Amino acid sequence: MRLGGRLAAAIEVLEDIEKRHRPAADVLRDWGLSHRFAGAGDRAAIGNIVYDALRRKRSAAWLFDSDTPRALGFGALVLEWSETPESLNAAIDGDKFAPEPLSQDEARALTSRALTEAPDATRADCPDWCAPLLEETYGDGWVAEGHGLSQRPPLDLRVNTLKADRGRVLAELLGTGAEASPLAPQGIRIPPIAGHGRHPNVQAEPAFQKGWFEVQDEGSQVAAQLAGAEPGMQVLDYCAGAGGKTLALSASMENRGQIFAYDSEKTRLAPIFDRIRRSDNRNIQVVARLPELSALENQMDLVLIDAPCTGSGTWRRRPDAKWRLTQKQLDVRIAEQTAILDAAKAFVKPGGKIAYITCSVFQPENAGQVEAFLARNEDFEPLDHRALWDGSFPGKAGKARIDEGRGVSLSPAGSGTDGFYFAALSRKT
Repeated sequence: MRLGGRLAAAIEVLEDIEKRHRPAADVLRDWGLSHRFAGAGDRAAIGNIVYDALRRKRSAAWLFDSDTPRALGFGALVLEWSETPESLNAAIDGDKFAPEPLSQDEARALTSRALTEAPDATRADCPDWCAPLLEETYGDGWVAEGHGLSQRPPLDLRVNTLKADRGRVLAELLGTGAEASPLAPQGIRIPPIAGHGRHPNVQAEPAFQKGWFEVQDEGSQVAAQLAGAEPGMQVLDYCAGAGGKTLALSASMENRGQIFAYDSEKTRLAPIFDRIRRSDNRNIQVVARLPELSALENQMDLVLIDAPCTGSGTWRRRPDAKWRLTQKQLDVRIAEQTAILDAAKAFVKPGGKIAYITCSVFQPENAGQVEAFLARNEDFEPLDHRALWDGSFPGKAGKARIDEGRGVSLSPAGSGTDGFYFAALSRKT
């Protein structure tokens, strides 16, 4: 397929997303199944246009002076693919599968409007109702941070130190563009793709099949390291999900001590069993029943809470989610987080700690939750987060927003990671 055909397909997908409010990944998968003539390269390029259009939705609509799927598709190519109205019309010319060429009015809109003149929320590519939340978190820098959440993400990997080291994995991935991550000591990064490119299928690599690495954003790795799991500890991963942080904690513990993986929704735990077998993590026990969980009360050195949240920190990877998010959904998440914190504290022994983590950049889910929890529970106190960061990542204080008593925040613009929040709370002895 030529660029015109790929653009037409992307517009078709964007129309489906708009009409049926379906996740982009589902619509793209269904499009591929019903258009089997499209090769892997075509599907990747179409997906890139769709995701670029969703990441830069407001910017594209501003430039085009329209928010139709056609406007977003063309706008994405101008914003992220370095195309111009002239180059796009030249690419479309003679392609019977392409959309209609840009009209004079459309081309004029694309060249006469400047994003520097757009409203702040447009330049941040976020919903209007989210703008005050970003400003609350980032102050005067909120527009730049919103823009960072609208860029293409890298592909990050975590080396499994139980079976390999970073140098060995990098050698196995030679030719993929892989390099050592800036922050996480066991992290590997494959930079963001450009244009119609696609990341390598790293899960097809023999090194992945042998359990030498996992796919995990560097921010998630940083949060797991800040949790401070050590060999011999008793650890509860209270919202374990598919087990990404469970495996990272287990590796930090060198397979010594015990880590209990629990999730209130058992189906979320399903992938963890194959991951454990592949990675040679031997100190993980999956807890699926409440009686088993209750037996752990007052026993844990560390309770990790990777709390359910809005996922606003992952908008680079799931840009369609930010346009579906509502204030009601945020309120539901805040209530869930409060309930989880109040339930999980029962498992912390005197002198133990809670590590509270979200992949959100909204203060009500982050420092707001921690402050409210501490107000309700006088037997807990925050650790010194600056000292915690400096001990884990010496010389890299500029890569995070650190408040000694309120926690650590990561973001694409500031840290080069997804948006994450971390706070450590110690139970007094």
